[in-house]
Amino acid sequence: MEDNTYSSNQAYSLENQLNEARETPLFYKVFALAGAGMILDAADVYMAGAINSTLIQTKFASISQGSYFLSSGFLGLFIGSLLAGYIGDFFGRKLSYHFNLLLFGVFTLLSAFAPSMPILIGLRFIAAIGLGAEIVTGYAVVNEFAPIKRRGHWSGMTAIVANTGAPITLLIASFMIPRFGWRSMFITMGSLALVLWLARRHFPESPRWLLAKGRTEEANDIIKKLTVRGLYEKDEMTHPDEPVSHISFGKGLFIAIIAVSATLLCQYTFTSWVPTLLLKQGINIVDSIGFSAIMMIGAPIGAAIGALLVDKTGRKKLIVTAFIATAILGIAYAYERSTAGILINGFLLTITLYILVASVVSIYTNELFETAHRFRGAGIANGISKLLNGLMPIFVAFMITQVATSFIYYMIAAMAIIAAIIVGLFGPETDQKAIK
Repeated sequence: MEDNTYSSNQAYSLENQLNEARETPLFYKVFALAGAGMILDAADVYMAGAINSTLIQTKFASISQGSYFLSSGFLGLFIGSLLAGYIGDFFGRKLSYHFNLLLFGVFTLLSAFAPSMPILIGLRFIAAIGLGAEIVTGYAVVNEFAPIKRRGHWSGMTAIVANTGAPITLLIASFMIPRFGWRSMFITMGSLALVLWLARRHFPESPRWLLAKGRTEEANDIIKKLTVRGLYEKDEMTHPDEPVSHISFGKGLFIAIIAVSATLLCQYTFTSWVPTLLLKQGINIVDSIGFSAIMMIGAPIGAAIGALLVDKTGRKKLIVTAFIATAILGIAYAYERSTAGILINGFLLTITLYILVASVVSIYTNELFETAHRFRGAGIANGISKLLNGLMPIFVAFMITQVATSFIYYMIAAMAIIAAIIVGLFGPETDQKAIK
């Protein structure tokens, strides 16, 4: 009995050290490797959108086949998110993180040599299963390694780093696709994924997960490296005596599913289809990708605003405000006809969408769950959003061809308002609170 009490006290002491540890070289390594993976995750979505518009424009694919191309990616991300969640919680964060980039890199490279759309769609599906782990593991790992005082900051910084992939990818696509064709983008992305896979071979296990599994000595070895620069003093902690954030898994999952699904459905629907929607308005392929790239400069700006504000305003206030702003800008975008209006409104809408990515996906979702089921909660929430996004291109293609493109923006506004209500009424405030 005394041994169990001692072990429990030791684990509690180690967790306190982890909560209050100042940033160290090991933490910066974790942040850099997680951030690099998240860049690939963000870049891949926009690469797919740019390639899709080119496939349709060059008649390699019909609009219907293009929608299946995008849907196959989201279906793969759905499966990958669920697998990552369960593997991460039961077998460790490190294992969940290890093989996904290898799968993604190999099948993305193979996609460059696809002779037909059915084969390309199949390769895209398998590659996306590998990438599905990134959005679950990347944000959650940074969340678990970061001290309480700086958790919102570092999770938000991960979103900033990740979403630089959006404008960079579209700028690269606007240069490479007209000159070297869409296949060159698959070669570039696959090669970068394999390089990062090699760099991540010695990624450390999450000490929070080790403590939750009773593997105290292993956790202690890692925590020693995370505390070599000492601990934050109590008077440096914004709210040092705040209680542990704890709600039921079911309630947390409900809130996370609504918030994440609304965020990513709005984001992916707008950003993935912007080049194609611009083509429908008579803008040529080079300009449509270029316009998209300009709008997507708002991605890292929005993520930076989210990271800056999330620890100051609290999670809920920022999230609800950003959802409402997204709804207003989404409706306004439906009525834009001038080039300047399209660019400015699209830029502002992108900023609000990525404030949500930084606050909802990278921070709030992971704080809703305890360590024992954090990856499952985040994995299920992100997986469902990917499944819905997998169905969305088929719906969007129908709207473009049979109804009106403006309906897409009304749908974005409706989803944002629903999410604002759910988070505002039922979501807990998790700012500066310890996570178990």
